[in-house]
Amino acid sequence: MGEPKRKPATYADVLAAPEHMVAEVIGGELHLSPRPALPHANAAGELLAVLRGRFGGRGPGGWVILMEPELHLGSEPKIIVPDIAGWKRERMPAVPDVAYVTLAPDWVCEVLSSASTARYDRFVKMPAYAREGVGHAWLVDPIARTLEVYRNLEGKWLQVATHADDEKVRAEPFDALEIDLAALWS
Repeated sequence: MGEPKRKPATYADVLAAPEHMVAEVIGGELHLSPRPALPHANAAGELLAVLRGRFGGRGPGGWVILMEPELHLGSEPKIIVPDIAGWKRERMPAVPDVAYVTLAPDWVCEVLSSASTARYDRFVKMPAYAREGVGHAWLVDPIARTLEVYRNLEGKWLQVATHADDEKVRAEPFDALEIDLAALWS
């Protein structure tokens, strides 16, 4: 006989998680991650400021860009918390007054904090984002000082660029803006 079948995790499990943990449900399994270290927080905060400064307005090409939004995607649903996520204003004209969002973002960014969370981001969260129709994804590693840029191609990620160190880059879908990566590592 095998192990008894485990009951799939639910939103109640997310709500019951310790406050100092990030709780997510993917594939019916509850995933708990510690709050990120300071290099992670710095890189995410700097990137958020740069992107909101250029794309956060209400004009043409505007985006809604949020830090750690709770996403409920798909029919399961998958409950995922990206480090940063963005929606084109034509798809999300304003920030809704809700606890979580069911509309898949146009772009997500995961900032890799440790070996275990990097593995989880790459091999659990990234495939889930692709299946749910997120158009673009970035993986930022503040320790290795890298930015990996991905485009969703029919539910699979195509890596379109890798940037490192103090490069000044134009990365889709925000390639109208040159980003100085040095700001993310300082």
